Amino acid sequence: MASLIDYPAYSYWFTPQWELAFSSKGDDLFWYNGKLIQSRSLELPVDDPGLLYGATVFTTLRVYQQSLDSQLTNWTAHCDRLRSSLKTFNWQQPDWQLCRQGALLLTPHFPVLRIVIFPDGREWITGRVLPPDLTERQKDGITAWLAEDNLFRRSIPDIKTGNYLSAWLALSKAQTLGAKEAILIDSSGNWLESSTGNIWGWRDGRWWTPPLNAGILPGTARSQLIGWLESQNVAVGADPWTPSFVRGLEAIAYTNSVVEVVPIASVIQETGTISYNPFHSSLEQLRSLFQDGGAGKP
Repeated sequence: MASLIDYPAYSYWFTPQWELAFSSKGDDLFWYNGKLIQSRSLELPVDDPGLLYGATVFTTLRVYQQSLDSQLTNWTAHCDRLRSSLKTFNWQQPDWQLCRQGALLLTPHFPVLRIVIFPDGREWITGRVLPPDLTERQKDGITAWLAEDNLFRRSIPDIKTGNYLSAWLALSKAQTLGAKEAILIDSSGNWLESSTGNIWGWRDGRWWTPPLNAGILPGTARSQLIGWLESQNVAVGADPWTPSFVRGLEAIAYTNSVVEVVPIASVIQETGTISYNPFHSSLEQLRSLFQDGGAGKP
């Protein structure tokens, strides 16, 4: 467990909130509007636009080595994306020092943090554990379901807003079919992303991912991986994933900041199931970013 010594630069605020953070088991801890709260519920005004319309932006990150400054935690990139989203909506920026303070207090308890910002700049940070079957998913791959109905189209797809209903509906439907993920498509049937991450495919001796202008979320893990691969002189293709393009893929995976890289072994479609190789050797190129903090070779 972390101690006061671990955070000397923040010792001025380790008083009652510090005592609560390090005396609690953490399951019911969260940070809201400058305060650490021990509860299973959050009180909001009945006319709060975040409650009524999902008017929030958020990001979810995995904390490595219990450090926000770890290269893999990618704290700065997550905050930068939040800043950009708030600027796009002309919403108020939060007190970023308070955001970091809340994240630091929750880090000893949770490997995963979700940071939500309201239009007036209030911050809300919650924590959770990693998926219990994550190692199995990473090793053996998963089954995904192709969400072909218009019901599952995301609005404002390039920004992570609190209105995630379409993606949640797609994932819920996938789970009823025995799948672990859903793949979202556009009106032309081109594959875009998964319900919780970005997708990658291997063909023609290289990795491919749908382009940003296709209408996908610019995932922080996606950006990390592209930057890492290009630093090793490994080119990444970014072409539309048309039905014919998808049929030529040898392996596919989805990525996000929590699960890292998860192969997709099969995709359930209305016309049948497509199978891919979840043990393809090319997957090690993607996994290499997360080995030894990105020090491995692709």
